[in-house]
Amino acid sequence: MSDRYAQVVNSAPGRLIASRLGLPRPVKLDRHERGARVIEGTVLVGAAGGGRLGTEIERVLDSFDATRAGDEQGEVKALVYDASGIGDSTQLVELQRFFHPNVRRVASSGRIVVLGTPPAGLPTRASSAQRALEGFTRSLGKEIGRGITVQLVYVADGAEGQIDSTLRFLLSPRSAYVSGQVIYIGAPVADTPPIDWQQPLDGKSALVTGASRGIGEAIATTLHRDGAQLVLLDVPALSGELAKVSERLGADTIEFDITDADAPAKIAQRLSDGIDIVVHNAGVTRDRTIAKMPEERWSSLMEINLSSEERINDEMLAENLLRANGRIVCVSSMSGIAGNAGQSNYATSKAGVIGMVEALAPELARRHATINAVAPGFIETQMTAKMPLPIREAGRRMNSMSQGGLPIDVAETIAWLASPASTGVNGNTVRVCGQSLLGA
Repeated sequence: MSDRYAQVVNSAPGRLIASRLGLPRPVKLDRHERGARVIEGTVLVGAAGGGRLGTEIERVLDSFDATRAGDEQGEVKALVYDASGIGDSTQLVELQRFFHPNVRRVASSGRIVVLGTPPAGLPTRASSAQRALEGFTRSLGKEIGRGITVQLVYVADGAEGQIDSTLRFLLSPRSAYVSGQVIYIGAPVADTPPIDWQQPLDGKSALVTGASRGIGEAIATTLHRDGAQLVLLDVPALSGELAKVSERLGADTIEFDITDADAPAKIAQRLSDGIDIVVHNAGVTRDRTIAKMPEERWSSLMEINLSSEERINDEMLAENLLRANGRIVCVSSMSGIAGNAGQSNYATSKAGVIGMVEALAPELARRHATINAVAPGFIETQMTAKMPLPIREAGRRMNSMSQGGLPIDVAETIAWLASPASTGVNGNTVRVCGQSLLGA
């Protein structure tokens, strides 16, 4: 659905009115195009003294021939800052010294990535200083505007060599609607195989639930673009739409309700040769305040959004169907993080998805696999197009991008988490919300 507000305030007279009234003026976000470079424009790299990530940052930038910017004034497309050497609150001034003269140089739809060390387990002062980086990056994301994203990546000791896929994703247009996030990179769960970055999923198989339309269709299309062979699942009522998607992508299909008692066994039977990637996307909303919520309305949603995923995971793990360096990616929601009036059942289920990811991450690591979640905010879909206008406009504007995201933004984030190169990214929930002003 078109965003008429954005069209108006970006017209010649609209720009003048928006400027005088202080209205948000969303910019058109850069998004990935097939065959494009990771980043178009120069990258300025900075570091606090004593950092341990500089060599790896330079190695990754060299791997995709990133052009470095100098200290002289001039536009840059990205700032990358190694803050891992900040070990005391008095050293946090290094952030001001680097970003104060350089932040205005970042181009529209530019990228800012700060890298640090996970605070847990550090000496007290180093821990507090590293934790302070979250306040800095989240605030900068809300200050800077113009479609520029700001992220914090905590890299554990010993995981320095695992930053490739994450830094590539965060610097590229693939992360257009991901901002203000904190991502943890830990020890690899498996060896990283040689990667064709144009088709990182070549030779991999992927199951996508709820794949017939909207975000699910975008996920399937993106994983196919990256080389995956697909198995698409949806309910029989959507068989016509599912058939169109599967024919376009050359995919196999499974048609049944995932809440059926025998659904996990049926899926396991269809995937008896194993699977590399499982994307739990199927979900519904059945909104009503808790005071007006009948038990059936609560329970049926919980079955679809959470309990069925748990049972499918249990069956696949019991049958050892998830291959080495495999991936499970779950679709949660900003409602599961911030809550939402009239969505107590939905928010409960989506918070449960996050809990499931956190609980299963150690078990998946022992199996040389990972599990992560994405939490979309306001995404332009058929569902959001049916919202009342005031609610729809509030959803679009209440984030640092001042606009809604697109299904492709969720799909690109899932493709990054599904990559065999993301072997150090485990147990994360990444919000695809344009840095929502609520809960993010």
